[in-house]
Amino acid sequence: MKIITSKSVNKRKVIENADIPTIVDGQVLIKIHNAGINQLDLTQAQNFKKIDEKILGVEISGEIVASKSDQVAVGQRVAALLDQGGYAEYVATSASRVMPIPDDINYRQAASIPESYLSAYQALFNIGKLENNQSVLIHAGDSSVGLAAIQLAKNLTNAKVITTSSGDKTKLCVNNGADNSINYETQNFAEEVSTLTNEQGVNLILDFVGASYFQQNIDSLAIDGKLVLIGNLDSNEVKKVDLLQIIMKRLTITGTLLSSRSDTYKDQLIESFNQNTKSLFDEQALTPTFNKVFQMEDVKLAYKYINSNQNVGKVLLEME
Repeated sequence: MKIITSKSVNKRKVIENADIPTIVDGQVLIKIHNAGINQLDLTQAQNFKKIDEKILGVEISGEIVASKSDQVAVGQRVAALLDQGGYAEYVATSASRVMPIPDDINYRQAASIPESYLSAYQALFNIGKLENNQSVLIHAGDSSVGLAAIQLAKNLTNAKVITTSSGDKTKLCVNNGADNSINYETQNFAEEVSTLTNEQGVNLILDFVGASYFQQNIDSLAIDGKLVLIGNLDSNEVKKVDLLQIIMKRLTITGTLLSSRSDTYKDQLIESFNQNTKSLFDEQALTPTFNKVFQMEDVKLAYKYINSNQNVGKVLLEME
């Protein structure tokens, strides 16, 4: 089968060959149709000299072609969250990592679900403890995780959803369910959040940006608010922090990274997600989308496209 590894993606000929994996009890073999590209893949490709060679890719969609589990059957359409192995024609994984694809969702849409929706789900509910009719500020609302978070927060808790984005991307956030979308290029989001919440602040913030947003995030949180740090697109180091403000507002600040979580955590997360979102996917209240699709051999072009910040949402590889 064809594969792309953390080392081969840096070579002139990116595709290598490998044997189709065999499965053991509890596993399934998936013929991959599409693989989602994530920042983790780009990071592993950039650091290929420092890490063991591995097949890239942590989220896929495809069809079960062999099964040694009574949880899923041959022929079933599934998406899956992987530890590695998604940039390939076939992958073997635990049956506990798969997510059935609803009838009205195609393989490309389905490949946009695992990493984005599960990252958003755990940040909102496992960590952020978002409750019914609370408020949430989602930065980078036009990203794949941001769009998933908008839909999940609105449909599972009827939260007041505020996002930050830029230019026309603010319209995309509103079209996906945000109540308000702030253009960070022209507006001070802390001031806008204050106005939109009658100076109360939001209960939860999901932040992908990093240090430059830290103080405005603190200013934007309500009493007992929570800040969940998911990424650092900007920078890592916060030079000045007003600890008294954090103490007086009783704030909780947490960082999270889904890829480093244990197998047990990921299995339980997928089980909870499947149970709580199945009807929403069936009703098309949750609508996974993708931005652009590249052929497997064009992975370098896909990476260049992402690094140039042209994408709005998920970028995929086509394995067929």
